Amino acid sequence: MMSGEPNRIALSVLCLLLLFVPVPAHAHDADRPPALRQVAFDQRLGARVPLELEFRGETGEKVRFGDYFGKRPVILNFVYYNCQDLCPLLLEGMIRTFRALAFDIGDQFAVLTVSFDAHDTPASAAAKKSEAIKRYSRPISNDGWRFLTGDYATVRRLTEAAGFRYNYDDKTARYGHAAGIVILTPEGRIARYFYGVEFSPRDLRLGLIEASADRIGSPIDQLLLFCYHYDPVTGKYGLLIANIIRLAGIATALALGIFIIAMLRGERRKFNTSS
Repeated sequence: MMSGEPNRIALSVLCLLLLFVPVPAHAHDADRPPALRQVAFDQRLGARVPLELEFRGETGEKVRFGDYFGKRPVILNFVYYNCQDLCPLLLEGMIRTFRALAFDIGDQFAVLTVSFDAHDTPASAAAKKSEAIKRYSRPISNDGWRFLTGDYATVRRLTEAAGFRYNYDDKTARYGHAAGIVILTPEGRIARYFYGVEFSPRDLRLGLIEASADRIGSPIDQLLLFCYHYDPVTGKYGLLIANIIRLAGIATALALGIFIIAMLRGERRKFNTSS
């Protein structure tokens, strides 16, 4: 095994552990290995991402970030295309979740995968896109899922707006970074964060529905949104007990009301028959 291999494995393990610490960690940066200092996914809920930024598409053409907004919510994630550790795990986890959704990429939502390595090229982006679309195994429009590259300043503006902090390790020639996805509204505002490399299809569906201002989804989804509440600390939806109790109370009252009405009608029929 090469001397750099143990360092690479150690960095990978530390990055995986970092996935479960989504909250800002500025105070603990000094206690981390150098490769993972200043690495986190900070909450920027409600903030607008810079839609005027220009990136490069998979064929090298200039694309405006805002061109993918306006009609549907957008899932944003950050990777670098030469990554051999977290990024493939993240993309694979995304694809598994997307395949479990009834929503289709390019229809109810779009996906923007952006490289935070300014050295990545459109060719490497195209290779990653081809692989991801093949794994997704559903028809998808060309602009449904874009893999973008950009220069350092452009990428920095977007990652800072999204709260994505990463660090480059000179010793391993690799990036230390967190993993997760960000749901943006059609207007480009940050609506939800989901951390890690595995995502609950239910949580992602609810996040997309909320980000779309209820323009997608079903009446059942609206009921689920009433029962589940997004926790920005964990990046997950949890059961809201108060609303469950409220629903149970309403159901009990309705059942009691129906019972009383049925009893009164029965008594009325008996009275009319006897008279």
